[in-house]
Amino acid sequence: MKNAIKLFSILLIAGFMATGCKGPIGSPGKDANASCTQCHNPSVVDAKTTEFELSKHSFGEAAATEAGSNTCGPCHLSESFKDVCKNNVASTFTLNATTGKYSNDYFSSTSKAFGEINCFTCHSNLHTAFDSTDFKPLTTTAAVSMTMYKGTKSINLTQDGGSSNLCIKCHQPRPLTTSTTTSNGDVVDYAVLASSPTTVFYDNAVGNAAPNKVIPSYRTHVHYGTVGAVYAGVGGVQFTGTQTYANSTHTTVASCASCHMSTMTGKAGGHSFSALGNFSGCNAAGCHASAVTTSSTTLWVTPRTDIQTLLNSLATKINAVGAGTDVLHSEPDATLNLWAGLTTKNYDGYLNIYDPSTNPAGAWKNPAASGSWTTAQKATNTALPIFPSFKNVTMGSIINFQMCLRDYSLGIHNYKYTKALLQNSIEALTAAGY
Repeated sequence: MKNAIKLFSILLIAGFMATGCKGPIGSPGKDANASCTQCHNPSVVDAKTTEFELSKHSFGEAAATEAGSNTCGPCHLSESFKDVCKNNVASTFTLNATTGKYSNDYFSSTSKAFGEINCFTCHSNLHTAFDSTDFKPLTTTAAVSMTMYKGTKSINLTQDGGSSNLCIKCHQPRPLTTSTTTSNGDVVDYAVLASSPTTVFYDNAVGNAAPNKVIPSYRTHVHYGTVGAVYAGVGGVQFTGTQTYANSTHTTVASCASCHMSTMTGKAGGHSFSALGNFSGCNAAGCHASAVTTSSTTLWVTPRTDIQTLLNSLATKINAVGAGTDVLHSEPDATLNLWAGLTTKNYDGYLNIYDPSTNPAGAWKNPAASGSWTTAQKATNTALPIFPSFKNVTMGSIINFQMCLRDYSLGIHNYKYTKALLQNSIEALTAAGY
């Protein structure tokens, strides 16, 4: 009897295996294998997955390090991203009437805080009809509500069917918020930084206490995804100056995919999402009349040199606040600093403040030493010079420096807007006496 049951089980499994070899049922009237091979062949899906292996979306470590975080997850974790898109989660901040503190509403369900970025992250319709139509629609092409503005401003790039909005959903700055200890946790008001440049933003005589709203630290920054905002011409602190805030042609004509998913050349293009050294998108029909190369003066060398010069000049002005000791942090190691080489001193956008785990060589005393630090770490911090006071114009200029440095392109994404942010910041600091 046992042998008969065993034989039946084997035959049953074999039957399932034989059925499985035919592939999914697919649409009525279609041969399943023929349906699958429309996409699963060397020139389509196989090629795209090979390209994707070169993408930081593929080999980056964030999916592992951020797993379980439903606040970082919407940009770093596949299931979190799909969750906030599906549920149209608002980019608002809510005031708790009892505590008087604001909280960021943009987070996914905790149960969805996992998953590496993969094909299904961006292509929401895969394995539906089992043919080439499955590549569309994308997970989202809707206008992007910006978390840094509590949802009061949006980015909407409509060219190429709004595909750039999918990218900008993540590639946007994070909110720069006030302290929930010394203030109410609301976002920093960029308009006030620009309109009242000489008002004191941080008073070092007060330090880690009210009325200081933001306590400077190594990681006082707007995060890394500044490119979407710079490309769209929003997100900076717009000081009044000689430069008019305008956008380059890219903002309304090109899309992210135009350059970052152009014909694969070397390690760039396609689903690598890299444009490094690949000008095939720039030189596509209907774009630039003359071919763009790394030797092109007007379209490459000159604008990048201009922006690099402005970044260096703005860094000098910001560091003047430190009266001989740099306020901005430098990191020459390209494995640690994505922006190494973009400025003379290899700035990374962080502040040069001591932190035993993230910046143990910091030059300035941390105003908010943690109670979890060891006695030796606290002693190291105490021995350092007190971080300087600075005005709204300094904070705004630091934000603009971070925005334009971490855009990475040295102005290629949006030269006009980038130049205006940097030049007007330099002029505002000069007017303030730096």
